[in-house]
Amino acid sequence: MIGIFDSGLGGLTAVAELRKALPNADYVYFGDTARIPYGTRSVETIRSYALQDCRFLMSMGVTSILAACGTVSTNALDTLRASFNVPIVGVVEGAAKKAAQIAKNGRGKVLVLGTPATIKSGAFEKALNKNGCRDVISVACPMFVPLAENGYTSVNQIPALEIAREYLAPVADTCPDAVILGCTHYPLLSEVISYFLPHSALVSSGAEAVSELKDMLISSHRDINGGGKGKYYVSDGVESFSKSAHRFLQAPVSDVTVVDINSY
Repeated sequence: MIGIFDSGLGGLTAVAELRKALPNADYVYFGDTARIPYGTRSVETIRSYALQDCRFLMSMGVTSILAACGTVSTNALDTLRASFNVPIVGVVEGAAKKAAQIAKNGRGKVLVLGTPATIKSGAFEKALNKNGCRDVISVACPMFVPLAENGYTSVNQIPALEIAREYLAPVADTCPDAVILGCTHYPLLSEVISYFLPHSALVSSGAEAVSELKDMLISSHRDINGGGKGKYYVSDGVESFSKSAHRFLQAPVSDVTVVDINSY
């Protein structure tokens, strides 16, 4: 069984990809909705939250974990891997590899969009450099998470358009070949992002992480043939999570359980 977690709803974009890539795999999703956002927290707090999230998933019997959170992947992944004896995949390496491949066929430019903590870590830049991409621009987009969580994701919605304009208009003239959506909430804002960067390929960090996880599970001969069943847990707001999850999964989510994450 695969464990997936994020600070809120954003990791559900990775769940949607997982259900397409591994339709028979069973999974548990945890959204830390009581403590969202992670991206404005200190590194110490991010690591503490991530350890609690993974301890909960381990208590559910998962045999692998996808940290479907850019902030955790860039600030706490080494800590998690040192603390738990299961494979743990983040959202950095796969996205950086994909974006670098796209950039090599263009002008070699990549734009990274992420939370303040993700951008401050420099993890995407390091991974891109490792893959031969040196021309990297990074932009922190702290308001993208609340926009996605609250359904403001269309160019026809003024809050989404104007906040995206503030972040993206200053870098639009650089014409990046690829744009890494360094937070799993950001794919919901693809329409708005493409409005300002129409000639750039958008790289979903969650989708690339799922691809990396799939390859790892298959190569290690792990059992991924269950019933394709998913369980959903949150730390607060069961009703609002169930209502909003449909936008991420394009399918209803009715069975959601609240967890006292501070007990883990």
